[in-house]
Amino acid sequence: MNFSTVNVIISREYLTKVRKKSFLLTTFLGPIFFAALCILPSLIMFLAEDKGKKVGVVDESGIVMPYMTDSEQVDYVDYSAQPADSVKARYFDLGLDALVIISRLDTVSRSVSVSAYSQKPLSVDMKEAVSRNVNNAVEEYRLASYDIKGLRKIMEDVRADIPVSTYTMDDSGEEKITSSEVYMVVSLVLSIIIYMFIAMFSAMVMQSVIEEKSTRVVEVLISSVNSLELMFGKIIGVAGVALTQFFLWIVLTAVIVLGVGSFIGMDTIAASAGSQGEQMEQMTMMAEGLGVDAAMMDPSGMTSGMGQIADTDSEMSAVLSTLAGLDYVEILLCFVIYFVLGYLLYASLFAAIGSAVENEADTQQLQMPVTIPLLLAFFIAFYAFKAPDSQIVFWGSMIPFTSPIVMLARIPFGVPFWELALSVGLLLVTFVAMAYVSAKIYKIGILMYGKKTTFKDLYKWLKQK
Repeated sequence: MNFSTVNVIISREYLTKVRKKSFLLTTFLGPIFFAALCILPSLIMFLAEDKGKKVGVVDESGIVMPYMTDSEQVDYVDYSAQPADSVKARYFDLGLDALVIISRLDTVSRSVSVSAYSQKPLSVDMKEAVSRNVNNAVEEYRLASYDIKGLRKIMEDVRADIPVSTYTMDDSGEEKITSSEVYMVVSLVLSIIIYMFIAMFSAMVMQSVIEEKSTRVVEVLISSVNSLELMFGKIIGVAGVALTQFFLWIVLTAVIVLGVGSFIGMDTIAASAGSQGEQMEQMTMMAEGLGVDAAMMDPSGMTSGMGQIADTDSEMSAVLSTLAGLDYVEILLCFVIYFVLGYLLYASLFAAIGSAVENEADTQQLQMPVTIPLLLAFFIAFYAFKAPDSQIVFWGSMIPFTSPIVMLARIPFGVPFWELALSVGLLLVTFVAMAYVSAKIYKIGILMYGKKTTFKDLYKWLKQK
């Protein structure tokens, strides 16, 4: 193999891809897209809430209506003094968004039945609000029926919600508080990113091969260089594009995060919190986003306000301690190694597929054996945080076709060096073997026209010397 020729092909492939408008757009819009993914869910949740809905209530039980408290989302109107059928008949005249009819109290089961009527299907939020109020009323009625003084207080005192503080110990016995939820989030993010990069840029190699083959450009190229040089030059050139885009995303995302943080400031965030109830809701949403148990922040729980603050501070200190304790150098180094080797493995296979067809429509059948391991790796990695040392996750991080994604999902939880070395070694050997196989297919397939390629044809090409 003439490496100077390969370098020329790499430069050509790299510069061609980097100068495209699509590369520039995805590079600069990517960080904005990632930032939007963090903000939009909360914004959409806020904007999607019901506002100012008018709900009529006919309470035949006599115990529920006092618990139907108005809110910004729903205003309850009491029609309990009127027959339910009469109110239902005047539903549209009353301008109601929904009508809730509560049955008479069943003294045996000490419960009621609830029916809700509306012109449009009832929203989930409104249904949950009605259900919550009715359940509170029935619970209070049942507690009162026991005629035990202070029963509600007793039940609150009995109810337990004990947070578990987790620590890791090094070989010297030094302890450090950690948060399993942070490891989970880092594991998921790493597996999603590497899956996306390997799938996206490997497919880019296949598309480039198909494009050059369909336009007959490859016939000109193959007259100057051999097929092996052309294939590896193309693969490595696209790898350079991928790494360039990845590091630019890191830098640009950091700039956006720091810029937005300095522009908004903590004072503005605190001022926008509003009332105590709104602050609690926002803290709950933030906790859920960080993986903290929202039940710990429930004001109806057994802990007092100071206890809740202490628990929240403890969780936040665990999150910050875990983030500070992550070995970012190891994570970044492993990401680059597994991305490069995983990409080279799959890109060589995709290049072979691209050389065997004349258009993308013909790739579906040949792509399936290659994409199935990639998807399987993603599904295993998506659940790796539950049991990072389980058998299926361990073997998924060793088998070369799944290890680039699954091993990255295990890295935050700590992986012995011998496992990393074995996994990388197997991946490297498999890449060399698959590159040899792909090169034989590429050499013949790149000049084949006019016939739809089958697996039988690929096998014949492999047997040729």
